Amino acid sequence: MILRSLLSISLLLGSAQALADATHYPLTIQSCNREVTFQQAPRHAVSHDINMTQMMLALGLRPQMAGYSGVSGWNAVTPQMRGILDGLPELAAKYPSVETLLDANVDFFFAGWDYGMRVGGDLTPQTLQPLGINVYELTESCAFVMKRPAATLEDTYNDLRNLGKIFDVQDRANALISEMQNKVADLGKTLPADKPRVFLYDSGEDRAMTSGRLGMPQALIDAAGGRNVLDDVEASWTRVNWENVVERNPQVIVIVDYGEVSAEQKIHFLRSNKALQSVDAIKHQRFIVIPYVQATPGIDNVLAVQTLAKGFHGG
Repeated sequence: MILRSLLSISLLLGSAQALADATHYPLTIQSCNREVTFQQAPRHAVSHDINMTQMMLALGLRPQMAGYSGVSGWNAVTPQMRGILDGLPELAAKYPSVETLLDANVDFFFAGWDYGMRVGGDLTPQTLQPLGINVYELTESCAFVMKRPAATLEDTYNDLRNLGKIFDVQDRANALISEMQNKVADLGKTLPADKPRVFLYDSGEDRAMTSGRLGMPQALIDAAGGRNVLDDVEASWTRVNWENVVERNPQVIVIVDYGEVSAEQKIHFLRSNKALQSVDAIKHQRFIVIPYVQATPGIDNVLAVQTLAKGFHGG
C-alpha cells in the first residue's frame, strides 16, 4: 500500500520544496560511527536483503540500481515483493563477494552489520571504499559496531532520509516518512494502556534467536503497545536460552516467517517444547506471524505495527 501510493504522493509535493531540498555534492553522511562522502549520486547501486531493497525501490531508485543480493537464498520474498523485484538482477542469492560487486561495476552498497556484512569479513566499508564502492550502513545494525540506544522507528526514518539525500530524492523520502509517521501516530491514539508481555521468535531449537532492545522488533512491539520481555537485554538480534523465556513468561509470541522452516513448523515446535508448557502464550495459544520484511527495518514496519497491535489488543 505504501509503495503503491508513494509516487502519487510525491507528485503532489511542490517544486519549491524539491528545489530547497536538493543535494549539493560532495555530500557527507553519517553512517554508524563513521562519515562517508559522495561526490555524486550513485549510478550502480546494490542493496542487500529484502528490507533494504524494498526501501530503495520505494524511493524510485530502480534506474540507479545494478541489482540486489541476499533475498532468494533466505526464502524471504512476499508475493507483493516478487512482482516488484521482477526484472532487477539478483547478484547473489545469499552473500555477494567482492568480485561479484566489482563485476557489476557497483559504486554503492546498502547493507548492514549481520545484514550482508560481518566485522572482519571480506565485505565491509573499509574493504570496499578503496575499490570505489561507498557503503551506507543500516542504522539499526550499528549496534554491532558501536554503542547506541534502543531501536525505534526513527532508525528506519533515518535510513530513508539519508537515502533521499544520497540519491537526491528528498521529496520522495520525506513523503514516505510522513506517510509512515502519520499511520503509526493514528494507531497510537487507539492503543489501551495495558501492555502484554511479548517474546519474538525468529528461529532456533537448542536456543532461540530473538531480539533484545537494540533490534527493530523492540521498536515494533513498543509502537504496537506491547512490552518486549527482553527489553533489558543490551543486544540486537541475539540468542537466548529457553530458561530465559520461561522466566519472563510472555503472554504473546511473535513468529518471524522466513527460511526453510515455515511459521507453522515454528509454532508446532514451540507448542511441543516441554520446557515451555508453563508459558502463558503457549497455554493460551497466542501467536502472531509477521514476514521477515516486516520484522526488519524498512517501509513495511508500519504493516508490522498494525498487525501486532491487532494481535495484542484485538479489534
